[in-house]
Amino acid sequence: MDRPDVALLERLATPEGRDLLAALPPYDESATLRLTADLRAQGHDADLVSAALTQSRLRAAATARFGARAADLLLTQDGLEQATRPEVSRRRAERFRSSGVDHVLDLGCGLGLDSLALAEAGLRVTAVERDPAVAAAARANLASFPTAQVLVGDATDRGLVPMSGADGVFLDPARRTPGVADRRGRTRRVFRLGDLSPSWDTVLDVSNRVAVSAAKLSPGFPHAHLPSGCEAEWVSLDGSVLECTIWWGAGVRSPGRRAVVGPRPHPGHTDVRWVEVEAPAPAPERIEDKPPGSDAAAEPDLHPYLAEPDRAVLAAGRVDALTSRTGGREVDSGVGYVTAPTVVPLPWARWYAVQDHLPLQAKVVRGWLRERGFTRVTLKKRGVTLDPDRFRTELRLKGGRRGGDQGADPSKEAVLVLTRVAGRPSAIAVQPLQT
Repeated sequence: MDRPDVALLERLATPEGRDLLAALPPYDESATLRLTADLRAQGHDADLVSAALTQSRLRAAATARFGARAADLLLTQDGLEQATRPEVSRRRAERFRSSGVDHVLDLGCGLGLDSLALAEAGLRVTAVERDPAVAAAARANLASFPTAQVLVGDATDRGLVPMSGADGVFLDPARRTPGVADRRGRTRRVFRLGDLSPSWDTVLDVSNRVAVSAAKLSPGFPHAHLPSGCEAEWVSLDGSVLECTIWWGAGVRSPGRRAVVGPRPHPGHTDVRWVEVEAPAPAPERIEDKPPGSDAAAEPDLHPYLAEPDRAVLAAGRVDALTSRTGGREVDSGVGYVTAPTVVPLPWARWYAVQDHLPLQAKVVRGWLRERGFTRVTLKKRGVTLDPDRFRTELRLKGGRRGGDQGADPSKEAVLVLTRVAGRPSAIAVQPLQT
């Protein structure tokens, strides 16, 4: 993976570079050779043209995440892959602002997009990035905010906090290996806290030396490593878990773990109505609900409805919030699916009507599907060690994923949840509900 050239990124931020970028047509890979030749014929040098076309490609890739703003950003491949979604950055910036800080030190600022949200929220920002090329891109992205400055420096430098005078710190430790690609061509990820850059120890050290601090970490952040008195938010948008943010100091509103779920009102809207899912208040035990000799084993394995919480709720370990709100229970410890007697509409849970409960055996499930004329099947798996593709093959549905039997409705599709119920591998046939 090629490293960006700092001098070229700086040239792209000049009037000459901005004019060249503005003149480029929408990115089209098949037209790059001809466009390169045309731009060279107009007198632009080869290196600047190459850098501009790289920016055009990155901006096209960034449009899905950043919308129209992508056309004004300078980007790098590594920086784009780790950049925060703007909706999440804005929410975090508002939390910093409401906590009473005035000046935030953004350590490891990358392309400066979190700093951009902080500056837009009215905060002073000192952004620090150790890679000079990425810092050049961040400087260009923050150029319209006189209250924001970008420094080339090392986030592990203990002198940065007192030097900046900041009363808040934001850290986004690198969770990828710069310049090293995986087999899909994306920057290789790191997953252990010990592999973060700056290290987890540095994050802890810095976060305890200011009034308010926050660190953006992987959604796989282990619960056991949450420092005492801190607040952890697992954030999802449109069903995808994006990050775990840890808050220290005056930024903590309620210590512990919560999910923050951002469903959009409907396609095309940019507003996000964030919903916070916290631990439920413990309900008083009512003795009359447990007559002598009764226990949970006497209840049916499954109630009429099945609820699937948002992935952020699962990552935060807050399935208890779903069981408390529905009067239901997890079908088996740790799988996340909740069986409930009634449907309780929640913006962070998907509901299904239970049609049947089968043992997780291909022969039994195949017979059930064929008896009802199903020719296609959607498989949802959690909590069982089973290869869904192999299981699908063993079902031997003549319609497979797309087709249908002679005379059967090709659109008739079953939904099967492959999981554990009361400790037993099971296939739950369900019907999705609109709530």
